[in-house]
Amino acid sequence: MTIDVIDLRNFYSTRLGIVTRRLINRGIRARWPNASAQRVVGVGYCTPYLGLFREDAERCLAFMPAAQGVMKWPTARPTLAALVDEFELPLPDASVDRMLLVHALEVSDDPAELLREMWRVLTPSGRMIVVLPNRRGPWARADSTPFGHGRPYSRSQLTQLLRETWFTPAAWSEALHMPPINYGWFLRSAMAWERFGAAIASPFAGVHIVEATKQVYRPIAARRERRRLIPTMEPVLVPTTSPRDQN
Repeated sequence: MTIDVIDLRNFYSTRLGIVTRRLINRGIRARWPNASAQRVVGVGYCTPYLGLFREDAERCLAFMPAAQGVMKWPTARPTLAALVDEFELPLPDASVDRMLLVHALEVSDDPAELLREMWRVLTPSGRMIVVLPNRRGPWARADSTPFGHGRPYSRSQLTQLLRETWFTPAAWSEALHMPPINYGWFLRSAMAWERFGAAIASPFAGVHIVEATKQVYRPIAARRERRRLIPTMEPVLVPTTSPRDQN
């Protein structure tokens, strides 16, 4: 079930949404310290996180799926957001250096087809970061947050999906170790929760942040030509009639 863009905007304007944005941005920045001279595209609802790269990147665009809706971004500058079909991005092959997927894969009708489209537009040395709910985490069970919608993934499920769509997982991290409670004490102690969860390698974080690289020389399954087997028939002796029998 796709989340409406209005609901996403309203969540990120709350205190819990502001803290969520800060913690996930911390994980993304650890993987990509800068995007100087890079072409960066976000798919889904990535505008709370694309601000990390907008000033440094050669080009920074936000593509929002048609089922989700679109919103102007940035608000005070020429728009860099567009409404698209996520399975047919308006980009040529191998034209993007980095892709960022947030609130996209878990709500997609066809996750494998979405990732194959990401593969198509990425350059041979391109990299992709996917942020999506952790199957074991409490955020996947909280309907009050966007991470409680769609299909959450375990690490093994996500690894299998990436490999099936010609990506290689390169780095893993987690975020949102704090519970999804919009209460003052929990929000003020969010960084302490993050440090404690990372220190003990807690499996109950709210989201996965995985970086994947494009497999340029991907294996292609060879198809053998099926031979049609025609059974051989053994000759049958047909009795002949003699003239005496005909009389």
